[in-house]
Amino acid sequence: MKRVNKEHKEEIMEMIRKAGSEEYETSWDERGIPKSKKKSEIKKGKLSKARGARFELQVRKDLEDKGRIVDKWSNNVDLEYDTPLGVPQSTEQRGKLVQAKRKYNPFKKMLVVGTGFPDFISIKLVHGELYSVIGVEVKMNGILSKIEKEKCAWYLKNKIFSKIWIAKKGAPLPTGMTSKDGGLGVPPGTECLGKKRGQIEYNDFEEKYGDKYNKQ
Repeated sequence: MKRVNKEHKEEIMEMIRKAGSEEYETSWDERGIPKSKKKSEIKKGKLSKARGARFELQVRKDLEDKGRIVDKWSNNVDLEYDTPLGVPQSTEQRGKLVQAKRKYNPFKKMLVVGTGFPDFISIKLVHGELYSVIGVEVKMNGILSKIEKEKCAWYLKNKIFSKIWIAKKGAPLPTGMTSKDGGLGVPPGTECLGKKRGQIEYNDFEEKYGDKYNKQ
């Protein structure tokens, strides 16, 4: 019988401890290995996801109120795709528009179209047959990852969208105030640093990051 080294044994014992603890929620993968997550962290994650979903709906309504037609964008960019020669190319040559990966919905017990990037496609008639086609990514904190920035640059260089907006939650709290000491009690619409708390702000990707990504 193969001996289990001390480090591996401790890891196994820790997995068993978590699986038997009421602090953790445990599931087993296809190999029968338990994966445990703290219930408190799961709850935080669900609350955060719910807040994000509500904000996404607010952004959609705000865009529609501005006279734009809005729909979920179900595509993504595969940045690993290269030209047929397999030689890495520049940003506009590298990459490919693909359908968002499907994911399993445990409630419907079926595969559904996954979330694309960006979140929305937003269209508005400008004049005659000229339309404004803008991609909108919803980020409560307004921060994009490096990969997301590269995807935005690809969309613009390949003229999929004329612009990409990053929708973020309104103004910061007053100086020295945090959510713990009553910041969340500041009513929406309250003036703060020249902006209103709770309003939706839109950052133009090219204006914010263009100097760096236009050179790629």
